[in-house]
Amino acid sequence: MEHPIRERVEDLQKRRELAMQPGSERSVARQHDRGKMLARERVEYLLDEGSFHELDMLARHRAGDALAEHPYGDGVITGWGTVDGRKVFIFSQDFTVFGGALGEVFAEKIHKLMDLALKVGAPVIGLNDGAGARIQEGAVSLASYGGIFYRNVKASGVTPQISVIMGPCAGGSVYSPVMTDFVFMVDETSYMFITGPDVVKQVTGEEVSQLDLGGARVHTGISGVAQFISADDRAALDDVRYLLSFLPSNNLDEAPFEATEDPADRRCEELYDLIPASANQPYDMRDVVRIVADDGEFFEYASAWAGSIICGFTRIGGHTVGVVGNNPAMYAGVLDSESSSKAARFVRTCDAFNIPLVTFVDVPGFLPGVAQEHGGIIRHGAKLLYAYCEATVPRISVITRKAYGGAYVVMDSKSIGSDLTFAWPSAELAVMGASGAVEIVHRRAMAEAANPEALRAELIEEYEETFLNPWEATDRGYVDDVIDPAETRIKLIAGLEILRSKREELPHRKHGNMPL
Repeated sequence: MEHPIRERVEDLQKRRELAMQPGSERSVARQHDRGKMLARERVEYLLDEGSFHELDMLARHRAGDALAEHPYGDGVITGWGTVDGRKVFIFSQDFTVFGGALGEVFAEKIHKLMDLALKVGAPVIGLNDGAGARIQEGAVSLASYGGIFYRNVKASGVTPQISVIMGPCAGGSVYSPVMTDFVFMVDETSYMFITGPDVVKQVTGEEVSQLDLGGARVHTGISGVAQFISADDRAALDDVRYLLSFLPSNNLDEAPFEATEDPADRRCEELYDLIPASANQPYDMRDVVRIVADDGEFFEYASAWAGSIICGFTRIGGHTVGVVGNNPAMYAGVLDSESSSKAARFVRTCDAFNIPLVTFVDVPGFLPGVAQEHGGIIRHGAKLLYAYCEATVPRISVITRKAYGGAYVVMDSKSIGSDLTFAWPSAELAVMGASGAVEIVHRRAMAEAANPEALRAELIEEYEETFLNPWEATDRGYVDDVIDPAETRIKLIAGLEILRSKREELPHRKHGNMPL
């Protein structure tokens, strides 16, 4: 007679085999026909081979007759594994089971996963491909979403949270991804919106497709809801792995160190020719970052949105660094409402996870105009100012060219807490550009002059010689050193090394009141 335990093990294996199966053949075919991977395929592709440990594989819903089927797993795969040997927690919604819709058990599995990740201090990666709340479970499914949102906030700034939108994400389900630290979307096959095209047409009369309403290009290029867009599922998961290589596992850990053969004493002589001779000519700040960084590496954040500022991760001397920089290639590098919000979010993310900040400054000011003022540029600009002021990580700023007015102050100036501020000889620290300053200061003199244009040209030249340079700021200590641009990498590595032991505490309080 066979031992009872062996019989139970055989039963367990059968149940596990059933749990490993996706939904119907028709549903599987539809996923593959659209170029989408299945939920389990995504998990296996993202994680190191053989590292996945599944939780609640045999859990089933308790909705009774409301749902005739009781599949194992209830439409979501949850568990932990490793990426490049580092532990992560993951859930993957299965669109082939109930359309990936969330019910009570589905949510309980995610709740358990998020609680465990917070206890052990590891990132949570959510692969979203579901139709929102499960209608058949009514208020239970809505309350279940609330439990996820609550945990998103508890984990915010403690463990990295990454959302990957790989299909539909609609209604209340959009709020969890947007509260996570990073949102990836897959082009052409993913979308996010609170109300779909049918409701939009009913309420406003507008006809719009799902992708035009909330597709990847919309949210990475217009709304700023998502930061990364990928061509397909595999590319998105590859990008998630790459992002994780820059991040610590939690807010108490340091970001991973990656040794490089790029010399710490490498001079960056290419920078001499990068800055145009005329201060009004553009250049791309990304080029500055790549020249200075280890091996030219730069993983840009929200690259398609708010292009007048760049943000992203790189390594300098083997250590992860968050980079913020005005980009003169777009609108001369001005700060506007969107670029201020984008940079503020990125600065706060870096600060939460102990990632030093390097800021490259070339800013002519805030974007003027009725639309900007009515759109709250004062409030949005204050977000970036607030984010820098509260950041306690090592902070180094490099002024490459223009540093005008209040925008200069906002871009991590010495007066708001930058630990080290360097300037190139081409730096121009002033209240405003020469032309505008002369028009204001010498308006009466030019109005009374016999030859106003000649006087104007003379006054502009005088202003440029007096103010459009780094010397007065250096005299007063607002700039710590004027450096040879070719020495930028050397100075950054030395500065980051000396600041590695920086310790700074904010006043004890419940929380600040950021101008949201």
